[in-house]
Amino acid sequence: MKDSHRLLFEPFKIGKLELKNRFVMAPMGPGGLCNADGTFNERGVEYYVERAKGGTGLLMTGVTMVENEIEKCALPSMPCPTLNPYHFIKTGKMMTERIHAYGAKIFLQLSAGFGRVSIPSIVGKTAVAPSPIPHRWLPDVTCRELTIEEIHTYVRKFAESAAIAKKAGFDGIEIHAVHEGYLLDQFAISFFNQRTDEYGGSLRNRLRFATQVVQAIKAECGQDYPVSLRYSIKSFIKDWRQGGLPGEEFTEQGRDIEEGIEAALILEEAGYDAFNGDVGSYDSWYWAHPPMYQEKGLYLPYNKILKSILKVPVITAGRLDDPDRASDAIRDGATDMIALGRPLLADADIPNKIWAGQIERIRPCLSCQEGCMGRLASYAAISCAVNPACGREKDYAIGKAEQPKRVLIIGGGPAGCEAARVAAIRGHQVTLHEKSNRLGGNLIPGGVPGFKEDDHLLADWYGVELKALGIDLRLNSEVTSDIIAASGADAVIFATGSTPKSFTIGDSSNVYTAEEVLLGQKDAGDSTIIIGGGLVGCETALWLEEQGKKVTLVEMQDDILTIGGPLCHANEDMLRDLVAFKDIELLTDTVVAGADAGGFVLRNKAGEERVVAADSAILAVGYAPQKKLYDELSQELPETYLLGDAKQVQNIMYAVWDAYEVVKNI
Repeated sequence: MKDSHRLLFEPFKIGKLELKNRFVMAPMGPGGLCNADGTFNERGVEYYVERAKGGTGLLMTGVTMVENEIEKCALPSMPCPTLNPYHFIKTGKMMTERIHAYGAKIFLQLSAGFGRVSIPSIVGKTAVAPSPIPHRWLPDVTCRELTIEEIHTYVRKFAESAAIAKKAGFDGIEIHAVHEGYLLDQFAISFFNQRTDEYGGSLRNRLRFATQVVQAIKAECGQDYPVSLRYSIKSFIKDWRQGGLPGEEFTEQGRDIEEGIEAALILEEAGYDAFNGDVGSYDSWYWAHPPMYQEKGLYLPYNKILKSILKVPVITAGRLDDPDRASDAIRDGATDMIALGRPLLADADIPNKIWAGQIERIRPCLSCQEGCMGRLASYAAISCAVNPACGREKDYAIGKAEQPKRVLIIGGGPAGCEAARVAAIRGHQVTLHEKSNRLGGNLIPGGVPGFKEDDHLLADWYGVELKALGIDLRLNSEVTSDIIAASGADAVIFATGSTPKSFTIGDSSNVYTAEEVLLGQKDAGDSTIIIGGGLVGCETALWLEEQGKKVTLVEMQDDILTIGGPLCHANEDMLRDLVAFKDIELLTDTVVAGADAGGFVLRNKAGEERVVAADSAILAVGYAPQKKLYDELSQELPETYLLGDAKQVQNIMYAVWDAYEVVKNI
């Protein structure tokens, strides 16, 4: 371990509870990890135990409901101690005992619920809130105002849930949340709270719900039972369902920093023992769930403010998986503890690897949110794009093969690399051929923009892992049928990837693929037209705009990101907002009709044509699978598999997941 990282492993206290280090597993929605009676299922137990085993000092569970009548959720969706207290204590105790075996502690995160940000697939169209306000996702739904009796019920259920958690061995409670625009936060923010009773009006009144919650828990469980608070010092709300971007000037409609400071002091006074801080809201979801387009460590400037005013510890997440940045943040007085959420989904062993000085072996989180937040919102299950076993650690683990085989893999993109990794762990003799001079496939051009650097880190990680596993790696090696025949392979995996689709525009010679420009093989010039408003087109447009290029983005559909866009709302919303905010001209319902001297002819849906001056045109119109070799040889070989883009052009997650699924069974 580097000396500069030692402070990450110093023991630390929240209240009187001592933690073995400063690492926290940030709370994330536990989709798929509980039973219909509100208890944690076996998957949930294994999921949290795996992170304790990986060296994290304090685990925070995801959202745990305190009741299921006022805001009735479809079950199983999230845990709930009060549905079946006896069974919750029994199963919870088994989990907490195993976590304690590794010297880790665990807090149960208790929630008042979603309110106006409820997920329709879980809660349906009925929503509660402090006042009759618009729903975040459903434009035709106005939320029902909670009664005072219902608020009192929530407070009582918090105390009951905390008492159950304490009996189950949980070391403390985290309250969810005066952050992100959840129900407690809606009460705290005047934009949402229009009440005239004791729960509305002044800031203290609006915080009354949150203060009564911590006081009720302390009264029930004892003053020394620690209670932390998930808290946002700033909301970044421009208007209903509209967020503010980094660097954008707007009038804050939610909680701004000045009020955020005042509120934090009131809540500390009420009895909260720690603040798990961030910024953002569901109306600006890309702050609370930062995509790759956000800076790493984005919450540190805000939590440094909290740290300067509070006596209790401050916990900070937000793309902090780099131990140098994390260590510097503590030394700089920006935070006390480092919370890792999505990074611990990608690699549960991050603390242990930092301790062992094996930072290059940390599997990077891509901030793509395909397997976690996107999948959670769409399919009510949490996992990870680069770690298929996440959330199913026991039943999806890699076991040794009964009969080791010689496995030949063609292609060193994500699918080929994951196939090689899994095959080697299973005990097979693996040879991987890659025709270029490095691993990564489409990760390499895709990772050129600075905001996509983690794509390159993933490629580098595969290189380290394949070397450690003793795989016979052959770069600059294009496979032929003769090479396959001479290999004596028992199984051949074709992961030959895809190539960008291309076409000519008149007789213009300055038409390039996005890949050629990203790799520096072609120069886009000072101005360019990007054809295709999918993920590649939009990200290339942002990258070129950052370089000061004049960019026109042309999409034949009536909107961008209609095909193959991000699954997670946070990623898609931020990409859309950035394209609109930056100096990028967007033309939808438009095609390129031809080339002209010094530019290109564009035609809109009405048939109107205009010439746009540009030094180049960049094609971002998709990829074509490369499976010619597979088609030629698959019938001649005893055991073959087609994986990754060669099978079907999709995203990184499905390249990795499909490879994992297939090869764990070879």
